[in-house]
Amino acid sequence: MAYEVEAPKYVRLAQTIQRRIEDGTYPPGTRVPSENQLVQSFGMSRPTVVRALELLKRDGWLESRQGYGTIVRGRPEVVEQQDRRGRELLNRDESRSPGRLVKVAEVPVPTRVASALGLPKRAKVLMRRFLAEADGEAVELVSTYFPAGLVEGTELASTDALSGSVREHVETRKKVRYDHVTERVSARLPESGEAELLGLPGGVPVLSVLVIACDASGRALQVSDVLLPADRHELEDTYRLT
Repeated sequence: MAYEVEAPKYVRLAQTIQRRIEDGTYPPGTRVPSENQLVQSFGMSRPTVVRALELLKRDGWLESRQGYGTIVRGRPEVVEQQDRRGRELLNRDESRSPGRLVKVAEVPVPTRVASALGLPKRAKVLMRRFLAEADGEAVELVSTYFPAGLVEGTELASTDALSGSVREHVETRKKVRYDHVTERVSARLPESGEAELLGLPGGVPVLSVLVIACDASGRALQVSDVLLPADRHELEDTYRLT
């Protein structure tokens, strides 16, 4: 059985406002509704509204201008970069991508992934692990985790490489729609099996990019842990100064 944890109210409100910015309801350069208007429109408390607006300001969607209110900045550049990276992963065709599928199995959900999927620590998930290569050298190891409810009625458990992208396969079979991704970047030492697949000597760290793919409600559909050898990759990010 899969368990789902609903996002806090302020996060759901922030996601709703974000979608309205993206679909043009709140165009860049315009003022968002006042706190009082948002309280009345969504039936939420003022502290909830304030936290949602602060979250959007922190992430670069909104900004405060003295004497003018809260202004829409538009889609942050850093989000564009993340979406491009996440979109590339979600649209990857296993059967045509350089590399090989190294493991497909039901495994205990890793702690970081359990949190992202809203699952208890001892839950089982399906893992598809793909080793990407370039010029005969391993360049990244992608372990993608799916909750049991998303696997039923699909070919995700097949040990053969999927023809077409995982995103297309899941959207077609499960009648769901991927909406956005969130990325969390960290560094760690690889486990022995990971280091062996990536051809890393002892003591060489990896960059771990956790790509969380969600539907429009914010529910995580799948989580991919992308391991990049730190000695072969350089990540660059751009952000606005407030």
